[in-house]
Amino acid sequence: MALLKEKLDHYRGQLMSRRELMAKDLRLATEQLLNDETTFTDSVDQAAAETHKSLTVQMKNRDRQTLRQIDDALRRLSDGSFGNCVRCEEAISDARIDAFPFTTLCIECKAEIETEEHRFSGRV
Repeated sequence: MALLKEKLDHYRGQLMSRRELMAKDLRLATEQLLNDETTFTDSVDQAAAETHKSLTVQMKNRDRQTLRQIDDALRRLSDGSFGNCVRCEEAISDARIDAFPFTTLCIECKAEIETEEHRFSGRV
């Protein structure tokens, strides 16, 4: 079942707003990381600063991945495939899209994939 134009416009607006906010935050964080030339005479303080910087880079890399997912969702909005599961091609529930607007999987397929991942990783 295709999503109504009003809902698609709503999701597009949501995704664009989130994208703009994240992109701005990433630009600022990147500038701060590049301009941070603080050095500490105490090796413990320096190690703590480096650890903090490393964690910040990891979080910003995760944000970059989210931006790619948002861009993919915007592309799917444009090509008409938004709201359909990429695995089973069934409609993704409105509740799932509302909670996670750049999702590509319906809840059933996501659960199956997670079950398979746990099985192959040795976890239960």
